[in-house]
Amino acid sequence: MLERFRDFWVSVLKPIAHLLIRLGVTPNMVTFFGTVGVSAGALVFFPRGELLIGVLVITAFVFSDLLDGYMARLTGKTSKFGSFWDSTLDRIGDGAIFGGLALYFAGPGDSYLYLCVTLYCLVMGGVTSYARAKAESLGLTAKGGIAERADRLVSILVMTGLAAIFDLPILIYITLWALVLASTVTVVQRVLMVHRQVLAEQASTGAADVGPEA
Repeated sequence: MLERFRDFWVSVLKPIAHLLIRLGVTPNMVTFFGTVGVSAGALVFFPRGELLIGVLVITAFVFSDLLDGYMARLTGKTSKFGSFWDSTLDRIGDGAIFGGLALYFAGPGDSYLYLCVTLYCLVMGGVTSYARAKAESLGLTAKGGIAERADRLVSILVMTGLAAIFDLPILIYITLWALVLASTVTVVQRVLMVHRQVLAEQASTGAADVGPEA
């Protein structure tokens, strides 16, 4: 859903991208330092209860996910490794954000229930991404669903920031429960998407599915 805003933000960030290129910064370097910044913002500030500062730091670095791709296309340095590097570090950044919130609920947030809910969101976010990656490795498609990566991150960051500003932790609670539902539905959607494609392949070739991997 939020992918529609990608072109707008890329246009806003173009001057920064051109400056970094002139300074000799590579897209892979931007990806790396962006992930370090996101992870530091989440793992340094969230566990201490400094949610607003954490959100602001994360937001400042999360735009690197747009910068690196634009810089790679502009300099002609797109590559399979760059795509792999970007996707791998995305998982680290996502894990840091939800891991930082989990540590917050284990500490100053003082809620075992929401510690567990946050960990569930962390795991299901990883499963959502894995389902797509595994499907694509098999030559299938599993993109889409009601809660893609951008939707999950923007919703939790925005609502965490608002909760800190207005001292309304219920905003985080509501968002986490919404993500529990949305991420679960998204995984089911992707599984069904792949299942339909496999059935269609079997019907067209007459081949049987070999079953789960060992």
